[in-house]
Amino acid sequence: MLLHLMTWQEVESYLQTSTGVMMPIGSTEQHGPTGLIGTDAICAEAIAIAAGEIAGAVVGPTIGVGMAQHHMAFTGSMTLRPSTLVSVIADYVNSLARHGFERFYFINGHGGNISTVQTAFQEVYAQTSMDGGGDRPRVRCVSRNWYQRPRVQALAKKFYGGREGYHATPSEVAVTQYVHPDAIKDAELPELASPGGGFSFTDADDYRRRFPDGRMASDPSLARPEHGKELLELAAEDLAADYREYLKD
Repeated sequence: MLLHLMTWQEVESYLQTSTGVMMPIGSTEQHGPTGLIGTDAICAEAIAIAAGEIAGAVVGPTIGVGMAQHHMAFTGSMTLRPSTLVSVIADYVNSLARHGFERFYFINGHGGNISTVQTAFQEVYAQTSMDGGGDRPRVRCVSRNWYQRPRVQALAKKFYGGREGYHATPSEVAVTQYVHPDAIKDAELPELASPGGGFSFTDADDYRRRFPDGRMASDPSLARPEHGKELLELAAEDLAADYREYLKD
């Protein structure tokens, strides 16, 4: 059930049986020579929709631009400042909490969002702590990175071994190939040398200097749409089960 395809009366009816909502969050950033700029948002949204269907959950609007300042030296990338993303997430949560939603289950597709998302949750809790109890919903928030689920990681290792890498990975590219087969890209990918200083980086220019074509030790040429189907379905099944357990608390 996609929130934006429901009427307000349908949302009211849903809240009679559940106060949970899935919230996809990703990013709009470069993903190497063959990865779509929308990869992180596409993956999070598609997996959330599939998981929502399994779990019978409402799926909120995708937060498609995340904290990706380190990719800004690559054309087409977009970012929110961490403080802006904190405010966006808090406003999304507080808006829906006003109507009675209490359990927020974020499905994240971008590593750069992780710390900011947790900060946003603390911002929400700080506000409820200062406001006191009263009639406010008992809001709880959790975030899950679809690509770090153990079974998903095991499947990616089976497909790609040590060439999965850390950014512009074949697993996430494969999911986008499955979701958007008309947008599959192809390019010559040079062998990747280990960057000086390892995989740490600071700002956008530092990232571009260390990872000239955008990839981080990944070989997305290994991606296949059929891999993406398996990865998406496995992630959705895993997250739907985890969501159901989360609602019990």
